[in-house]
Amino acid sequence: MPTNELDLRPLSARSVVLSLLLGAHPPELSGKDLARVVAPFGVGGSTLRAALSRMTAAGDLRRTATGYRIGDRLLARRRRQDDAVRPRTRAWDGDWEMVVVTATGRGPAERVELRTRLAALRLAERREGVWLRPANLSRPLPDDLDLVAERYTVRPARPTAELAADLWPLDGWAGTARALLDHVTRAEGPADRLTAFAAVVRHLLADPVLPEALLPAEWPGARLRAAYADYRGELAARVPARVESP
Repeated sequence: MPTNELDLRPLSARSVVLSLLLGAHPPELSGKDLARVVAPFGVGGSTLRAALSRMTAAGDLRRTATGYRIGDRLLARRRRQDDAVRPRTRAWDGDWEMVVVTATGRGPAERVELRTRLAALRLAERREGVWLRPANLSRPLPDDLDLVAERYTVRPARPTAELAADLWPLDGWAGTARALLDHVTRAEGPADRLTAFAAVVRHLLADPVLPEALLPAEWPGARLRAAYADYRGELAARVPARVESP
């Protein structure tokens, strides 16, 4: 796959700041340290100051006595993203989860929001209002889902590998993953690598995380996750060490 077909979105100063702050422990840096660590990513002083001002006003960051700290909302979102990028799985016994949407009278925005939530749970829509996946993920479904849908455990009558191939574009996902793996090995410079691995994260969020028995041969999901984990360590090494105050 050509590089220009990959989802390589231009970096913003906000993305650079958040990526580096989230690698700090605790996620807080002084203005001076931030200026130093973002400079190799092409973020200059005036751009950084403008970004910090906007992010503080929006609640993405909060000022502290010593610098800037990630807000609670973004920390919670990052925890959800980390869970999605590194999903917990369990042995699969052949059961499938099925969620049937039962609520009626919802507006377009509510329907879109529900579809987004179900997709984020790595469910796939078989037909309108019917979502399913193999029951191999160790994660509870949100309790409030019961207000709009009913849950079932089922065993499809048709061959499950065939069903999985109908529900998810497995060959397409694998092809893009291999192209990303090739691209990240060739990406040079901090900005190019951050851009490349941002695309890796977005792609991992779309991995259906199926049981091995349902995957095409040589599935690249584990390799892509390992590459991302290595990069997280590389990124954290750029951030000054911090000690949490008692």
